[in-house]
Amino acid sequence: MLKNYFKIAWRNLIKNKIYSAINIVGLSIGMAVALLIGFWIWDELSFNKSFRNYDSIVQVMHNWNDDSFNRISTEFVMPIPAATELRTKYASNFKHIALARYTNKQILAYQDKKVSRNAFTAEPEITEILSLKMIAGSRAGLNDPSSILISQSLAKTLFGDTDPMNKMVRMNNKSVMKINGVYEDFPHNTNFYGSDFIIPWAYTVADRPWIKEAYSQWNNNSFVIYAQLADNKTAAEVSQRVRNLLQGKPDRNDDPKVFLHPMKSWHLYNDFKDGKNSGGTIQFVWMFGIIGVFVLLLACINFMNLSTARSQKRAREVGVRKAVGSRRKELIIQFLCESVLITCISLVLSIILVQLAIPLFNELSAKQINIPWTNGIFWILACSFTLFTGLLAGSYPAFYLSSFNPLKVLKGTFKAGKFASMPRKVLVVIQFTVSITLVIGTVIIFQQIQHAKNRPIGFNKNGLITVFMKTPDLYGKYDLLRNELINTGAAVNMAEASNPATDVNAHLIGFDWKGKNPKLEPSFSVSWVTHDFGNTVGWKFTSGRDFSRRFATDSVGMVLNEAAVKFMGLKNAVGETVKFGDTNFRVIGVIQNPIMESPFAQPVPTVFMMNYENVGVITIKANPAISMQAALEKIQPVFKKYSPSTPFEYSFVDDDFAAKFASEQRIGSLATFFAVFAVFISCLGIFGLASFLAEQRTKEIGVRKVLGASITNLWQLLSKEFLLLVSASYLIAIPAAWYFMNKWLQGYEYRMEISIWIFVITAAALLAITLATVSFQAIRAALTNPVKSLRTE
Repeated sequence: MLKNYFKIAWRNLIKNKIYSAINIVGLSIGMAVALLIGFWIWDELSFNKSFRNYDSIVQVMHNWNDDSFNRISTEFVMPIPAATELRTKYASNFKHIALARYTNKQILAYQDKKVSRNAFTAEPEITEILSLKMIAGSRAGLNDPSSILISQSLAKTLFGDTDPMNKMVRMNNKSVMKINGVYEDFPHNTNFYGSDFIIPWAYTVADRPWIKEAYSQWNNNSFVIYAQLADNKTAAEVSQRVRNLLQGKPDRNDDPKVFLHPMKSWHLYNDFKDGKNSGGTIQFVWMFGIIGVFVLLLACINFMNLSTARSQKRAREVGVRKAVGSRRKELIIQFLCESVLITCISLVLSIILVQLAIPLFNELSAKQINIPWTNGIFWILACSFTLFTGLLAGSYPAFYLSSFNPLKVLKGTFKAGKFASMPRKVLVVIQFTVSITLVIGTVIIFQQIQHAKNRPIGFNKNGLITVFMKTPDLYGKYDLLRNELINTGAAVNMAEASNPATDVNAHLIGFDWKGKNPKLEPSFSVSWVTHDFGNTVGWKFTSGRDFSRRFATDSVGMVLNEAAVKFMGLKNAVGETVKFGDTNFRVIGVIQNPIMESPFAQPVPTVFMMNYENVGVITIKANPAISMQAALEKIQPVFKKYSPSTPFEYSFVDDDFAAKFASEQRIGSLATFFAVFAVFISCLGIFGLASFLAEQRTKEIGVRKVLGASITNLWQLLSKEFLLLVSASYLIAIPAAWYFMNKWLQGYEYRMEISIWIFVITAAALLAITLATVSFQAIRAALTNPVKSLRTE
């Protein structure tokens, strides 16, 4: 019996090629989008799950009273003594504890090969916490402070097919390190992806005196603490025990509250607001999951609409089958079989579309997704997904068509009824409501990104080049480097700082000034700079001046941003004294707020102080009179002169600033990707309906033309209903889009106001697309020779 059902279904497909093609194309695109979103969601939900101890790994964090903004802030970093106390007072709660710190790219050299790779430094227990999968050597190799562990891909790059074990490499043109182990690369969907080697903690402590000093500093929050919980312990339970670990410690009067952040929440629940977890990436998982369901629903609606619209064509078939004894149940099964056959064909086409779209999708989403061809679970889910889609798409037509009265059908008195088209109209409204909401949401996302991009950033990012000082060769040569770079004609200025122009590495307390509330202990962003930094990046002064070599007292000078002046309550900041530690600094200048952290957040109070030792980043202002390529060709030899064994690596400040929008840009690009297909599927459906209704009214159109109706009159006749339905969709979509997008914008401190013009322009654009879709069939029908129309039977 099922074989006959599928035979009939196949014949109907062949007989109605246009409508079958519309259904198959619409469903295949809907299924392809749903599959892509499903792969993306699976990748997000499986983040970090490749670690064997996934359920018991935590990061130690803390909340503190941030007086700078009158709120509770959350720190992902901790002071070193906290790790010592966790090992002693709370040892029974943990299996392993490890201090870690991430570094900029480090340089490894072996013979004539030199590579720059991401690395982090950590205590030996990190290898047990992360259960490193060793290809060669053992996890214990990190116990030797003169050795490193490297990834399999780095081993291949440096040593090819040669055994890398016990080979000696030079790190940062400074230290010779032994390869003590090779571990399998961290998967792409982990927080540790791209970390190509691990430096022993003991080496870093010996190499950097400030870290050794930090062992006695409870207010130096510069270090990450990872831990693995003891068996039968939970993060919530242990969090309560260690909550007051920082209370009453030296220099900690900010009411710190320690807690454990489990690995399963690192990626999806990584946002905190006023000390409480406020979600994070999980909101996009939900958002794209809902979009996937709706896009698939749009394709199913097309199938339902075209099937029920053609009900009169199938009515006689239903009547005959019922007359010869077919029960309604059998008819329902037949129509569902037709639907399942179409979805099976659509599945094959959708997988082909997914395979073609994956490279673009991976580029948009920054993923490494592939179709799991050999995974049995995938095929079981795909077949279940296909069956579900087929039943969903065919359910309404099956129950609707099987309900026809055979007596009326065979007598020729069957009529669809006054309200028979109402369900189709409702489904069209749902289709376009979803599509319009998606389009408006996408436009608002990009408007918010552009709003932040247009924000005054307090300096001139154009033509700035950043070079990290990775080797000791570049330290202590400030004047030599600067003079040679300027003499080449490729640079107009150069300066050094403790951080790039688009970032801040230090947030410190310990500032005091006249009128300060003694109960407050605010945190300020701190940047140490050399002479010429302000001139190099183009600070915009509102009062006072920049650091100058003409004034020896500038060694204890300080430049504040407007946010710092406002917070301190200084009416005339220039000339005021601000104490930091045991040193009194004199404010010499006030600048517009440079956007050095998130462009979506409020400006952070920031202070700039002179220091030629606590620096590690070179900023170069390229000569605007020559091309950037020509400038780089002249700049590179200067760096090669002073650091010949180091690869010349640089970045452009405008690119670094643009990277701050990467996450939002990625979400916007993905939303655009899905919105385009949603609109296409909706228009495909309305094209099919317009085509069928034009065919159904062929004789009416012929009569009207004979009686003098113009092409414009006929176009209005056939288009008016669809335009009314789309207009009704706008009335629903606009308030819905405003509600959801306004709620989304509340997550940004610096945000746009939603303009009415967004809705007007979007409405005009989509109405034009809809009109073009419907008009093609309407005008085609209107241009048909009325003689042929009246002969049609």
